[in-house]
Amino acid sequence: MPSKSSLNVSLTSELGRFIASRVATGRYQTASEVVREGLRLLEEQERQRDMAFKTLKRKLARASAQADREEFVDPRDVLKKIEVLKRRRIAEKA
Repeated sequence: MPSKSSLNVSLTSELGRFIASRVATGRYQTASEVVREGLRLLEEQERQRDMAFKTLKRKLARASAQADREEFVDPRDVLKKIEVLKRRRIAEKA
């Protein structure tokens, strides 16, 4: 079992009411459980944001290298591909 530590935090009255309402539903036993769940969600969101940022940096580095090699994409070709994909999605929904 992970060790627990105590930490005092100040919350707005709105957040206090929200926590109390979550406990009142019975889904959580204590305010601490609500806060821990919120922090777990924040941790996951931050992890996903970091991964997305790393992916974007890799794509930008690749694009920069392609530009340095003068490997450019014709924007008209990209627009044509987008139009084809759009038509496929419309056809799939029909």
